[in-house]
Amino acid sequence: MKSTILMKSGLLLLLSVLVLAPFTFLKPQNPDALIDESPITNVVKNVKQVVVPKVIEQPRHTVVLPDFAAIRDVRAKKKSFFDFMKPAVIRQNDLLLSTRVKLNTWLEHISLELPLSEDEHQELKGLVKKYRVNKEASVLAQLNELLLRIDVVPMPLVLVQAANESAWGTSRFSRIGLNFFGIWCYRQGCGMVPGGRDTGAKHEVAAFQSLDEAVERYFYNINSHNAYRVFRTIRFELRAQEQVLNPEILATGLLPYSERGVDYVIDITKMLRQNQQYLLEEKVSQEIAVGD
Repeated sequence: MKSTILMKSGLLLLLSVLVLAPFTFLKPQNPDALIDESPITNVVKNVKQVVVPKVIEQPRHTVVLPDFAAIRDVRAKKKSFFDFMKPAVIRQNDLLLSTRVKLNTWLEHISLELPLSEDEHQELKGLVKKYRVNKEASVLAQLNELLLRIDVVPMPLVLVQAANESAWGTSRFSRIGLNFFGIWCYRQGCGMVPGGRDTGAKHEVAAFQSLDEAVERYFYNINSHNAYRVFRTIRFELRAQEQVLNPEILATGLLPYSERGVDYVIDITKMLRQNQQYLLEEKVSQEIAVGD
C-alpha cells in the first residue's frame, strides 16, 4: 500500500516536471526580440521609406546673378546689390530723359504753330498709345500729358524698393524670374505662381529675361498705371517749381504699391535714410534735371 502511494507520488512529480520544464528551463527572450518576430512588424520593417526628392525650381532666365544670400557681411551685401541694380536704372532714366527732351522740343514747335514731321507724328502716336493718353485729345494736350507721365524715378527710390520687394535679391521671384519689384501679371504661364495665392486668384508674379526688362516694366508701371497718378502729380509739381525730385517726398505717392499702404511707405522712407551711404547718385543730373 505504501509503495503504491510512493509510486503515485513519483509519477505526479515526474508529470509536473515534464509539464513545467519548457517554461522553467527556457532562457527568457528580450521583449524587443519577441516584437521583431511578429510577421506584421517584419512587413513594416522591410518596407523601404520612400523619400520624395525636392524639386529645385529652375531660373526662367540665363542671367548669372550674384549669390546675395551667401554674402554674410551686411555692408558688402548692400553694396553688391545696389551695384548690381544701378546700371539698368541709369539706362532707363537716361532713356526717359532723352524722350522728355524730344517731347519738350515738339511742345515748343506746337506752341509756335510749327508742324511736326510725319515721323514725329508717328512717334508721338506710338507714345500716346503706350502711355494710355487720350488719342482724341489735341496734340498740345497729348504732349502735356506725356510730359507728366514720361519722367525719371530717382535712383535711390528705385533701389530701396527693389531691396524691399526682393529681400535684397534673395527672394524666389528675384532669383527665378528676375522680378525685383513684386510685379504681377495676369496671363496663365506669364510668371511664377505665388505659394500663398488665395483660392480663386489668377495672378502670377511676372518673370523676365533680363534685368533691363524688369526695370523697364517697373518704370512703365509707375509712369502709366492709374494707381500712381498721385506719384506723378507730386513729381510734376516738383518739376514745375524746379525742385530736386526728393525720393522721400515721392515715396508718399506709393501708397497703392503695396497692400500695407502707409506702413509700406514708412518702411521705404526708413530704408532711404538708413542706406544713404550706398545711394549716392552716379549721375546727379538724374536727381535735379528738369528735362527741358
